[in-house]
Amino acid sequence: MKYHLISLGCQMNLSDTERVRTVMHQLGFSHTDNEDEASILGIIACSVRQKAIDKVYSRIAMWNKMKHRKSLLTFVSGCILPSDKEKFLKLFDLVFPMSELPELPDMIHQYGIVTPVSLQQFDHGRQSMEKIKANVVAEKQSLLNPLDLKSGSKPSIKMNPAAGIDDFWHVEPTYTSDFEAFIPIQNGCDKFCTFCAVPYTRGREVSRPSSEIMDELKRLVEKGFKSITLLGQNVNSYGLDKKGDEVTFPELLRLIGEFGLKVKKEFWVYFTSPHPRDMTDEVIEVIAKYKVLAKQIHLPVQSGDDGVLLRMNRKHAMDKYRHIVQTIRQLIPEATIFTDIIVGFTGETDEQFENTRRAMEEFKYNMAYIAQYSVRPGAASSRWADDVPKETKKERYHLLTNELMKYSLEYNLSMIGKIVPVLVRGRDRKKGYLSALTEGKLVIRFASANESLIGSFVDVEIKSATPLSLEGELVEVKEYQVAIS
Repeated sequence: MKYHLISLGCQMNLSDTERVRTVMHQLGFSHTDNEDEASILGIIACSVRQKAIDKVYSRIAMWNKMKHRKSLLTFVSGCILPSDKEKFLKLFDLVFPMSELPELPDMIHQYGIVTPVSLQQFDHGRQSMEKIKANVVAEKQSLLNPLDLKSGSKPSIKMNPAAGIDDFWHVEPTYTSDFEAFIPIQNGCDKFCTFCAVPYTRGREVSRPSSEIMDELKRLVEKGFKSITLLGQNVNSYGLDKKGDEVTFPELLRLIGEFGLKVKKEFWVYFTSPHPRDMTDEVIEVIAKYKVLAKQIHLPVQSGDDGVLLRMNRKHAMDKYRHIVQTIRQLIPEATIFTDIIVGFTGETDEQFENTRRAMEEFKYNMAYIAQYSVRPGAASSRWADDVPKETKKERYHLLTNELMKYSLEYNLSMIGKIVPVLVRGRDRKKGYLSALTEGKLVIRFASANESLIGSFVDVEIKSATPLSLEGELVEVKEYQVAIS
């Protein structure tokens, strides 16, 4: 039996999807890219963007039509607002939060999709999930004060609002790459930006134990993974929900850096996304110190105007943001800086947009993910008038995009003649070329038909540049390579 999965939204959803794949494989299902071959169809959804939600409705409409000619089960999980969940309950067979992923085998079993052919494998998968849940409960019980355990009574465990997320983290991912991986270090967000739905889809911040993070990182490095990204809605606040019982984010980065000094393997560790409010000089200092901590920082600005930032509830002003960028430029001059920007937020005037354009000019980002503001039900700003016309939003979007192209090209041209290490990721669209990423996550291609280089570090001399990409010539293959499977 086969399953088909669609993942929408951010890298966190992609990471979640890898754990869903594990559960499906343990149940005896195999993945297929062909929806017509699947008995189970699932979507890891994203309520943060309207376009992503529109794709969900379009897909489930098609899937429900397929039920007229074949037996299949549909499910949806991921970042889902309560308002979307209510609608999905009428459209999908199963709707569940990602924290309940270990319960998926029982949900499918109760639905009755399992055939006698796959029953043995299915039961084995259910047993695997039960072991995961049992181990998590045992760990939690071991933390109880023995005096609380009266003879003959069952231990009482108080669960936090994100109950179940520990069980989810104990599901080992089925990685879709042999050399790139995600490690979730945190779930949820406490910032409540007025445009954002994440606190309502994922709940409050919960930090994953650093021991588990380090164990997963070490396993990945041992297996030959070269690019590892730490994931969280606000990685800077990692550990703050467990003050005194867990390390802080810069301390976690330091642990990773020290591990990198001990192993004779080359790898890059990234993180996303940080919030300017919690971004400290210490984080930047640690990145500057350790080679394995990649010199690329994604620092969302959202707007370059203090008034708009206030309405967004970003809890910082541009002076704070400016200090962070200046510190990065001073301590890590080779670092690339990426950002997120929203244009046309409620009440944004021409003057306020101009301040954002000036911020783009000042910080000269290597990449900016620019979004036109759209109302998300549940977010605080949904109660306000969406008073910036669509045409104005489009105009501002294109103006900022042109600014990005200008400064990206300026930086990329300065790279010509340099020899840089890159991680080869696959075939390029240009025939006879391979595509790679620099440490700063700049896209680069070079002429080579040697696909065994995919998953390896190589040195490339940069020969030419465009606004968002580079082209170079292969110089040297690094010592440590990962053979493609």
